[in-house]
Amino acid sequence: MEDIRLDSLEGVGPVTARKLTDAGVHNMMDLVVRGPVEISDITGMEKDSTEKLVNKARQYLADGGVLSQDFVSASDIYKRRQEIGKITTGTECLDTLFDGGIETQALTEVYGEFGCGKTQFCHTLCVMVQKSREEGGLGGGVLYMDSENTFRPERIVSIAKANGMDPQRVLDNIVVARAYNSSHQVLILEEAGAIIRESNIKLLVADSAVGLFRSEYLGRGTLSERQQRLNHFVHLLVRIAEAYNCAAVATNQVMSSPDVFFGDPTKPIGGNVVAHTSTYRIYFKKSGKKRIARMVDSPHHPEEEVIFGIGEAGVIDPEDPKAKKARKAKADPAPPTDGPGDATDAGTPDTGN
Repeated sequence: MEDIRLDSLEGVGPVTARKLTDAGVHNMMDLVVRGPVEISDITGMEKDSTEKLVNKARQYLADGGVLSQDFVSASDIYKRRQEIGKITTGTECLDTLFDGGIETQALTEVYGEFGCGKTQFCHTLCVMVQKSREEGGLGGGVLYMDSENTFRPERIVSIAKANGMDPQRVLDNIVVARAYNSSHQVLILEEAGAIIRESNIKLLVADSAVGLFRSEYLGRGTLSERQQRLNHFVHLLVRIAEAYNCAAVATNQVMSSPDVFFGDPTKPIGGNVVAHTSTYRIYFKKSGKKRIARMVDSPHHPEEEVIFGIGEAGVIDPEDPKAKKARKAKADPAPPTDGPGDATDAGTPDTGN
């Protein structure tokens, strides 16, 4: 149903259809995701005309059950949410924080300072999403947008081996798109629809979502333009996650607020644009060799913290101190104590006392 020809819609001729295709709009779903304003910029049509066009596409998908109708009961929404997929993190602690795992049709933002485990978390999800639904995955592929050159296939291999999976098969199911500037990053996302359908993508990763925007738009004079472009990117990310029923995970950088004298001065980049768009907002921070994850914002999760670690299997549960002590004792057994028949007593004469 999604692949109906665009030129079969009233108001779309061969020229308009070619413009849409060249801009990465291939079907009804792409029309809905991109929205009337962007379609107007692409085709040169009046905004009123593109609004009618997008509404026709949306209604067509709603009649086919792909999208929800305009007016539905809360019970229907609840039933649809029972069908939302969740990706296990591979740890009990983080799965508890996320109430079972990372949700599809939602944007999960993870922010924190360097070295807190954001990229390791993304690498772990790239493996976990490929597991079957019975094992906590979705049996699908990954689209990994790398804007900081931090994606490492070697790490994927080690995580896959630790989980008893075929590393080569796991790597084959990950599509990596290296973004070199913010415009390129947006372009990758705009053209992602075809790849998502062809490769059965169930996880969309943006690592990092804000880094390139932060490095290119410097000074207060460019703040307004940066926020507008960033707003377009994160909203497009959310719409794609909702339309294609996949999970979207975005990592975010932080800054230190100089006006905070007590408490944690760390704040995420992007301001209210990113904060309001993210469905779930998680804060990662370092605590020695361990990491702390805190649920900062969620529509229904409580605000709580959990402790996790990073190991060969990616993000892992913190080791139980008792188990660690037992493992150490097994590796380094205590020396035998001297007994009555030990060699130290062999040469001692019996005095008879």
